[in-house]
Amino acid sequence: MRCWRAAGRVTQPDGLSGADSPSGEAAHFRALERLYASAPINRLFPSALTISAPGHSVIDFEVDEGQFHAAGAVHGTVYFKMLDDAAFYAANSLVSDRFLLTTAFNLLFTRPIGPGRIRAEGRWISGKRRVFVAEASLIDSDGEEVGRGTGTFMRSQFPLSSLPGYGG
Repeated sequence: MRCWRAAGRVTQPDGLSGADSPSGEAAHFRALERLYASAPINRLFPSALTISAPGHSVIDFEVDEGQFHAAGAVHGTVYFKMLDDAAFYAANSLVSDRFLLTTAFNLLFTRPIGPGRIRAEGRWISGKRRVFVAEASLIDSDGEEVGRGTGTFMRSQFPLSSLPGYGG
């Protein structure tokens, strides 16, 4: 297994081995994807996370009338959850030893969301030691931005390797 550089030092995700397993950076990305999939909240918000490069994440999901508020559009909780998750995983893709925590998140609703496929795209902006800043956009099936958010994320006391889903 090869090691990779993150946050100024060479690191290796724990609990990842085997001849057919991805190594280094790719192993960390796959472990984060498993961690996301294992979160109980995602039973309420079926979605799929993909991390293909450091500092970038994509979450694909479907919305339907079950997520609407009384005026017939998607409730703000869906905007927040998907934007926060996309920005969070973009930032945590750069950290292979600790789980990050959201310390602040600013949200901008640009259009109402109706039923259909939505994509949350997360991008790391700055920070490599203790505090990370990342942003995310929600894109509807027509390619229009429907929401945007920016968050700050901080290293927690929780080793990633101790969390269900991360180690495989």
